[in-house]
Amino acid sequence: MTPTDPLALDFCGMHFQTPAVLLSGCVGFGHEYTRVEGFSNKDIGAVCLKGTTGSARLGNPAHRVTETPSGMINAIGLQNPGVDDVVNRILPTLDFSETRYIANVSGSTVEEYIEVTRKFDQSDIDAIEINISCPNVKEGGVAFGNDPEMSARVVEACRAVTKKPIITKLSPNQTNIAENAKRCIEAGTDGFAVINTLMGMAVDIHQRKPIIGNNQGGLSGPAIKPIAILKTHQVYQVCKDHNIPIIGQGGILTGEDALEFIIAGATAIGVGTALFYDPLVVPKINETIRGYLKQHNTSLADLTGSLVLNS
Repeated sequence: MTPTDPLALDFCGMHFQTPAVLLSGCVGFGHEYTRVEGFSNKDIGAVCLKGTTGSARLGNPAHRVTETPSGMINAIGLQNPGVDDVVNRILPTLDFSETRYIANVSGSTVEEYIEVTRKFDQSDIDAIEINISCPNVKEGGVAFGNDPEMSARVVEACRAVTKKPIITKLSPNQTNIAENAKRCIEAGTDGFAVINTLMGMAVDIHQRKPIIGNNQGGLSGPAIKPIAILKTHQVYQVCKDHNIPIIGQGGILTGEDALEFIIAGATAIGVGTALFYDPLVVPKINETIRGYLKQHNTSLADLTGSLVLNS
């Protein structure tokens, strides 16, 4: 990548080599895909690390993942070694010269969000993603993410203990995502990730029980793309006057998918479930975007939010 590459951009003060962001939960703590032959962190703008809580968590009982038509449901339950282990053991092993790394902060209480954010603030992490919308734990995330007042309270509390960029991950499982975004901007967020997974269930018809051990989980993949694009556009209407950037995500498999999100209002695009189909999908997405920009003689900045609604 060169400084003049048309895919390079600024996101919350961070230099992204490309608009592609690898999403939390899909790439562990940043090492997993570097072991895949042909994969390079230089093809991506940032990596969102796995959701991290104050103390270690074992996560939910099995089954944790099941395939569905055009997608998958997961209920991992925030299994992680805890923030101290991530900061002291994992972060020092990451190559910050290759790409940006974004911590994903999760919690069951406002105090836990504060504790985890404060510890990441004292680390080398580039930015902090606040996960107020996790649909596969029995406490915390869903309640916070679906209530604008609680969302703003978490953002405000985290803002008070860090100077690093804050990216708030918004839930689609709420009545008015634009109102939630507005409150989070007022509380001090620097950016958004739109959207997190949708709540879903799959049933074993022979046992007449949910397949997922947690009964329900987060639906991701191409099945949610139309919803994610709409939510991205709705949040962009709030963000555009405040210069707040959005990582648009939800079902992106191709460069054409990514372009839809950018036109709808996303500055960057998140790739998650697609990595399970094709670990080398990002360079293909990048090439499609690059070709589109050249064909239409435009830039990422001009393309972002260029959607013209039907009258």
